Amino acid sequence: MTNIAVIGAGTMGNGIAHTFAQKGFKVQLIDISETSLKKGIDTITRNLDRMVAKEKISEADKSETLSNIATFTSIEDGVKTSDLVVEAATENVDLKLKIFKQLDDVCSKDTILASNTSSISITQIAATTSRPDKVIGMHFMNPVPIMKLVEIIRGYSTSDEVTKSIMDMSVTLGKTPVEVNDYPGFVANRILMPMINESIETLYNGVAGVHEIDTVMKLGMAHPMGPLQLADFIGLDVCLSILNVMYNGFKNPKYAPCPLLVNMVMAGKLGVKSGEGFYDYSESRKAEIVAGQFLR
Repeated sequence: MTNIAVIGAGTMGNGIAHTFAQKGFKVQLIDISETSLKKGIDTITRNLDRMVAKEKISEADKSETLSNIATFTSIEDGVKTSDLVVEAATENVDLKLKIFKQLDDVCSKDTILASNTSSISITQIAATTSRPDKVIGMHFMNPVPIMKLVEIIRGYSTSDEVTKSIMDMSVTLGKTPVEVNDYPGFVANRILMPMINESIETLYNGVAGVHEIDTVMKLGMAHPMGPLQLADFIGLDVCLSILNVMYNGFKNPKYAPCPLLVNMVMAGKLGVKSGEGFYDYSESRKAEIVAGQFLR
């Protein structure tokens, strides 16, 4: 596989495109918004500039990486030559099902279709296609160019051949793939989101403040980032969506989102992306935090 289409130019999509392009793959980055595509390429360029400044790559490496990425606003045009499509759209089940149905119609019958979903059933996504054996989950971690883990999620019908191919490709990308089965939240978020939700409940119940909760988890549990700050970086809307998927999937009240989280999302306090969540992020502070926490 040499040609990779990535659908969605947001945080995860541009990170995935960056990672593939830096390893020499030809990448078609697709988004319906020209503005989003420009922002995505700008983000990739800034991150490459940081790597050049830290002498992790050369200017020639940066130029080659950028030359490996082409942008498209049409899915049909963008996936024509793709061996693999990685969908990285918003964590919304209806949107993902619509995208995969379209991909099944316009992609070559041999194209593997992967989703970067962090919680939605791969089996459900695959059922909208005529190739469920070629549908798989590739759950990258944020920030994609830095984080080593990729959860590889097998749907009910995902073939051994496709699974092995995607596991091998992940190693080629310099990642550590971990194969998991298809249950709500998979492994990463099934464990992480209840911890984040309980941290929000602890704040909601007045046990301690934001800084105190995060400090306990950083210094007491050796977490590199406190759970409330991590929630801000993930996006509180994304956390809420994942918790809802698990709550609906397991019908277990332990996955019910904290009312404070629900209210913050309704109020538009989504974390870093909106400028305010559990912490306040000015533009200058956001850049400082991103550089310090992620691009180390």
